[in-house]
Amino acid sequence: MTAQNRRASLRAILEGEACVFPASTHDPMSARIAAEIGFELGMLAGSVASMSVLGAPDLILLTLSEFAETARRIGRASDLPVIADADHGYGNALNVMRTIEELEAAGIAGMTIEDTALPRPFGAAATALVSREEAVGKLKAALAARCDPGLCVFGRTGALSATDMDDALERLRAYQDAGVDGVFFSGVKTRDQIEALARVARVPLLLGGAAQDLLDRTFLAQHGVRVALQGHQPYAAAVAAIEKTLRALRDGEPLPELASPKRLEALTAAPTWRRRIQLYLD
Repeated sequence: MTAQNRRASLRAILEGEACVFPASTHDPMSARIAAEIGFELGMLAGSVASMSVLGAPDLILLTLSEFAETARRIGRASDLPVIADADHGYGNALNVMRTIEELEAAGIAGMTIEDTALPRPFGAAATALVSREEAVGKLKAALAARCDPGLCVFGRTGALSATDMDDALERLRAYQDAGVDGVFFSGVKTRDQIEALARVARVPLLLGGAAQDLLDRTFLAQHGVRVALQGHQPYAAAVAAIEKTLRALRDGEPLPELASPKRLEALTAAPTWRRRIQLYLD
């Protein structure tokens, strides 16, 4: 599947009537597993990428090139359409344009650009936001930078946590007027908030970090939410499994359940590589 096909698949989700729960993916194997078991969409988060690539927390320590390479590896290994959490676009409007170029070339289906003031300035609150004017300028720059009009650009805001509902609604109006393909809200806590957003939205809504009891597909779909991220549990589960297995090996104890050699062969496309060996090396 080409990048254009993946982007068309994402747009079909946005234009549909259902709410999709994406798989949290962090590397080629997680993306392949997600696609194989039936996920329609993946999400590559900056936080998970920072842990996976650097073993570091989500403090904007990961560089654009490191993030883009992670996205590229996922795109090479799987047909799963992936939305990349591109944080603040790694700088000002010009940096955002570079971010769009790199992630578009990496084959990403869509990406979010958020309005959080990042990296955290000296003395600032942890969730301080840039002005609406600056955020709109960055989103317009992002839209201007894409070569493939099929690439989805989403505005992302933490206003529900950092400021208030009035500001969240004003940012929704401003971002959709800028021409984005959807607006991503983090930190939604109540159905009343979703209903208020839905009354203003003219573009698809995306949610992240919503309370678990809000993840009702029918309710979300009826209120224009087309993508709702459930969290990044797969990476946490992978870390727990690695630690458990290493402890068992260290202590000479029975190992936990492991992926079978046959399963690993399937996930690594070993039969395909064996055929290539026969054709070109034997």
